[in-house]
Amino acid sequence: MAEIRKVGITETVLRDAHQSLIATRMTTEDMLPIIDKMDQVGYHSVECWGGATFDACLRFLKEDPWVRLRKLRDGFKNTKLQMLFRGQNILGYNHYSDDVVEYFVQKSIANGIDIIRIFDCLNDLRNLETAVKAANKEKGHAQIALSYTLGDAYTLDYWRNIAREIEEMGADSICIKDMAGLLVPYEAEKLVKALKEGTKLPIQLHTHYTSGVAAMTYLKAVEAGCDVIDCAMSPMAMGTSQPATEVLVETFKGTPYDTGLDQHLLAEIADYFTPLREKYLASGLMSTKVLGVNIKTLLYQVPGGMLSNLVSQLKEQGKEDKLKEVLEEVPRVRKDFGEPPLVTPSSQIVGTQAVLNVVLGERYKMFTQQSKDLLSGKYGQTVKPFNPEVQKKAIGDVEPITCRPADLIAPQLPEMEKAVAQYKQQDEDVLSYALFPQVATEFFQYREAQQGKVDVSKANSDNMTYPV
Repeated sequence: MAEIRKVGITETVLRDAHQSLIATRMTTEDMLPIIDKMDQVGYHSVECWGGATFDACLRFLKEDPWVRLRKLRDGFKNTKLQMLFRGQNILGYNHYSDDVVEYFVQKSIANGIDIIRIFDCLNDLRNLETAVKAANKEKGHAQIALSYTLGDAYTLDYWRNIAREIEEMGADSICIKDMAGLLVPYEAEKLVKALKEGTKLPIQLHTHYTSGVAAMTYLKAVEAGCDVIDCAMSPMAMGTSQPATEVLVETFKGTPYDTGLDQHLLAEIADYFTPLREKYLASGLMSTKVLGVNIKTLLYQVPGGMLSNLVSQLKEQGKEDKLKEVLEEVPRVRKDFGEPPLVTPSSQIVGTQAVLNVVLGERYKMFTQQSKDLLSGKYGQTVKPFNPEVQKKAIGDVEPITCRPADLIAPQLPEMEKAVAQYKQQDEDVLSYALFPQVATEFFQYREAQQGKVDVSKANSDNMTYPV
């Protein structure tokens, strides 16, 4: 008889599930009525903030993400709240100074976040240090997420050793972040065992149903010692989202890994989200394209979002017939670029360069600015070295960065404070501005118009867009 080891479930319906299926458009108003029931379930945690939710709140929903977090915190009396944090990129797309990272962590925890899941697109641990230290200082739970990928460099020894380093850094747990759904069941078993050999920290697994194997992957991972798995309520599950919560609860029922969650309560929660799913399908926000299984993910090791991005880039240039060539070029570019995991923003960098190489009919005839930045070390260190000829062609005689990239960024908070002074209504406004200056400014103008503080016609004349 196996030891009794209850598996925990992190519920993603309020963050990654709707980010994956409906482009992060679930409103706070849609979330609040079900919070009380969700709070009774006994989840390990509820992931409800971070990732693309911050940007989407400001840009598309005209909501304040900080107000959303405070409302969620008020409703979840017994459940830990979790967010996704892109290391030195915070929730944006480029590196920020340490003072901005520290302040963002401090305010996230002060407003109600318990667990901060911190990752870096290159698995460069130097880009995670500041966020981990800040979370430790604020008595939050710092979880480091490893971007899972395949390739020569990513051996079981690599994962075992990096787990050891993460524990030494002061993290509280480790998550395997399988953003592309590349982790197949028996490989998951080997990986979890290797991580358990490298660390005593709890191991969590996050994957997507994109390639169709995710639920089986969870089963083998849990049997191998995985402590927590990420799932989504069934109306917002599968496709490019996570496996369904109710399915995994039933799978482990009566086994040594029994979650202890109540299917009747989960059914009531599913009943709440079912009409919401229909609403998003009817509005066109949820496309049937994201609901099926895409086995090409495994064939080309290209995440679903990256695949659709490549298709649209080729369509714009009338070169859709070149897709197969581009998919074959992606692994070659990735190898030249140090074999990084393909996750935002490295997936976009590698994908766009592959498109250029094919469409222009000559490899590396032209480089994007982001390719140059990656090859000059601005994003950090890759697991394998860059192809020296490609690097030289991209950056010439420029001296590559070998230190932690953020060491070269001067403190940014004081200038952000000045820039946002005329709109500031709460401390957190400076952080919204720091991450998305233009989008946040438009939101602040909208907020003032709603409060009657400015002439609405003037706000409209500033190219303001109002939600329909």
